[in-house]
Amino acid sequence: MTPPTGPSPEVEPAPPRPSWGPATGVGSLPGADPVEALRVVTGELPDFAHLPELPGRGAGADLVGRSAALLVDLAVDLTPAGWRLVPRPGVDQRRAEELLARDLDALHDVAGGYTGPFKVQAAGPWTLAAGLERARGDRAVVDPGARRDLAQSLAEGLTAHVAAVAARVPGAQLVVQLDEPSLPAVLLGALPTASGFGKLTAVEAPVVEQELAAVVGALPGPVLVHCCADRAPLELVRSAGADAVSFDLGLVQDLDALGTAVEAGTHLFPGVVPGTDTALPAPRATASRVQAWWRELGFPADRLHGAVTLTPSCGLAGATPGYARRAMTHVREAARYLLPE
Repeated sequence: MTPPTGPSPEVEPAPPRPSWGPATGVGSLPGADPVEALRVVTGELPDFAHLPELPGRGAGADLVGRSAALLVDLAVDLTPAGWRLVPRPGVDQRRAEELLARDLDALHDVAGGYTGPFKVQAAGPWTLAAGLERARGDRAVVDPGARRDLAQSLAEGLTAHVAAVAARVPGAQLVVQLDEPSLPAVLLGALPTASGFGKLTAVEAPVVEQELAAVVGALPGPVLVHCCADRAPLELVRSAGADAVSFDLGLVQDLDALGTAVEAGTHLFPGVVPGTDTALPAPRATASRVQAWWRELGFPADRLHGAVTLTPSCGLAGATPGYARRAMTHVREAARYLLPE
């Protein structure tokens, strides 16, 4: 039988692989001046900078409040028990939005000419639902409808935020980081109730994965999920479609999950120095530790530098300014020793 002739069917080109830098920060820094914070970040991490979070500025600059400022058509307010969903925006939400606007102004002033990968961070859908209460006082994480509304609103707000950052730094290749420190507690049933006297029921892993995947899939560009808590569910995060996973290298023992992630093309962000003040080893020693870990995973040495981005283990908001700068310098210099000779 003669094969059909004519033009071949068009094949969709494969999406370009994300561009990752050798080292970056997790997100938060000490201090209250967004201009100074951006100068430090772009100076110490010139190949993969990020928009700093400054929770030291108070309510609205914390992880939940800052992320709630991105929500579309949902309102929050601050109560003595924490952030709560409310019918109409109040002064606390407006303050959070104003802080975020100041950060964008600082970004334009300090880093408008930046080129290369650039990261923005926000709470992931599960951490946000765990940190927000409904009007009746229980956490939004217990209500599937509230979770769905929050996830959709967060994805829409983050997409707009990415566009706002891109307008101010047109040369940036934007990466979205979803911070999910509450994921292990959600899966293990370890979140306290609003009263504090009990624990909320665990959410099944397939539900967690499905709802996280919905947000990851709705966001523009590459998505990184960060969890520096113990028992970080790296395989679940990878299965949810994250392009990269970020974790504390000292806490992750599941080498099988890491190996599967590498084989699937998932980029790794190992946290290699503490997020609070301590004596740091020489950068070469940190690089040697990462190389030994990579050998234990069983992959060729020449793949290491392209598969990982070094970071501190967690945010640096609890560190002194001097240590925060040294930690960023350290991961940048350690990453240089991972380059093939």
